Amino acid sequence: MTTVEKSIVTDMTLAPEGHLKIDWVQAHMPVLNRIREQFEKEQPFKGLKVTISLHLEAKTAYLAKVVKAGGADVTITGSNPLSTQDDVCAALVEDGITVFAKYNPSPEEYKELLIKALETKPDLIIDDGGDLVSILHSERKDLAAQVRGGAEETTTGILRLKAMEKEGKLEFPMVAVNDAFCKYLFDNRYGTGQSVWDGINRTTNLVVAGKTVVVVGYGWCGKGVAMRAKGLGANVIVTEIDAIKGVEAYMDGFAVMPMVEAAKLGDFFVTVTGNRDVIRGEHYKVMKDGAILSNAGHFDVEVNKPELEAQSVSKRTVRRNIEEYQLTDGRKIYVLAEGRLVNLAAGDGHPAEIMDMTFALQAMSLKYVNDEYKNLGKTVVNVPYVLDEQVARFKLESLGTSIDSLSDEQKLYLDSWAEH
Repeated sequence: MTTVEKSIVTDMTLAPEGHLKIDWVQAHMPVLNRIREQFEKEQPFKGLKVTISLHLEAKTAYLAKVVKAGGADVTITGSNPLSTQDDVCAALVEDGITVFAKYNPSPEEYKELLIKALETKPDLIIDDGGDLVSILHSERKDLAAQVRGGAEETTTGILRLKAMEKEGKLEFPMVAVNDAFCKYLFDNRYGTGQSVWDGINRTTNLVVAGKTVVVVGYGWCGKGVAMRAKGLGANVIVTEIDAIKGVEAYMDGFAVMPMVEAAKLGDFFVTVTGNRDVIRGEHYKVMKDGAILSNAGHFDVEVNKPELEAQSVSKRTVRRNIEEYQLTDGRKIYVLAEGRLVNLAAGDGHPAEIMDMTFALQAMSLKYVNDEYKNLGKTVVNVPYVLDEQVARFKLESLGTSIDSLSDEQKLYLDSWAEH
């Protein structure tokens, strides 16, 4: 069967627009282009099947093409119902990649598409949020035996993997790409920081300057969101459960307070915790009329929508990706992109140059786990520093920038324990 016959996509006539999108990001992903050249020569995945579950837009599509260039038979599916772009899916099918994905499927359809992608019996996987791994360890354990290992993209996914590892239930090695320096320092901070505000601004068409922005969680994603909000002229409040991060946010110049207090002050809210119910019923009761809620965590559970609906007398869509909830006292609260990832569901995700580094790590980590899976055990594995640094060096070279190197004397000095 051809990829067209095997695939499930919305409309193959959309392919030309998808090709243009992929061509655009390819032109701005020099690190991944360099890795593609290596893969074409070395064919590290020759004869292997790879299944990918990521936010299925142009940058992800190019990663899939790079893996295919390494000899793999690639199947791809989405990792969020609202982030899949149908034109990109159609273009990938024309490029010889099997696709099981479409924009805004029902929860049942979404799960079915994930399972179909796994029924190709992959040797390697790339996961986002742990959905593939979860299925392979629950209702489709029969498909797990062939899997050599894989790589995980997100904080949420790694938390799930580490919980499985702790319970002794993880059946194959998974590389924690999110924990690599070239992922969280750049993707989580600069990528999320910019793309969240891209999504909010294009969706609301409202000014940020002078408004109060509440950033819920001050991990690397929260740092980026707060930094960019400040740059747009906002007054920024950070809420945290970690005292160290709270002090860090304070010393970065932001107000720090509990959510029940911040809820009274915020005009925009952005959740970036990876946890559930961080904005909930008690907070809605004190929010301003017109407060705008958004989420940049992986799952749509950070903003508790059932409790918001329970306090509302009406709900309507007032603009694409904006739902208005009118409360019993007449106040209106707005939720962007159904509480899903606002930067992807209401935008195009991280900039191409940022994802160039992240997806370079994904490609190199996939090769690493394939080369070493017999030695890694059934564990969550860190990205080797040599790969992390190589991505950074490729990035610097693409920028026409170089750095210093240690002399032999300096190396000896640093390695010596004797009195200096």
